[in-house]
Amino acid sequence: MAKEIVSNPGAMYNALTNGSKIVGKIVADSDFRIDGEVEGEIICRGKVIIGPNGILRGSISCVNAEIVGTVLGDIIVSDALTLRSTANIKGDVKTKVLVVEPNAIFNGTCSMRDNVNVETE
Repeated sequence: MAKEIVSNPGAMYNALTNGSKIVGKIVADSDFRIDGEVEGEIICRGKVIIGPNGILRGSISCVNAEIVGTVLGDIIVSDALTLRSTANIKGDVKTKVLVVEPNAIFNGTCSMRDNVNVETE
């Protein structure tokens, strides 16, 4: 009997769990979720999620982003950036679409354009 191979590429993502810390540069081809702490740069060809306990001290360049936790640095998103109600952002943002829920904190400047160039290595 042949085995059936089930593939779900949309379910693949990377994660940094709560209590973990990375210092340096993260480059990811698929979605990346941060529930720990990162000091450095994140470059992602997918979606970056900063979870409720997640802290980034550095920059993000990605296709989509959802911020639930804290980002202290610049964010460049080629499509949509969503700031949830518990988000705390201190830095400049470049994005095509910006969604901000009530009670989200955003201190910085925002530039919105149809074409946002994202650095991808």
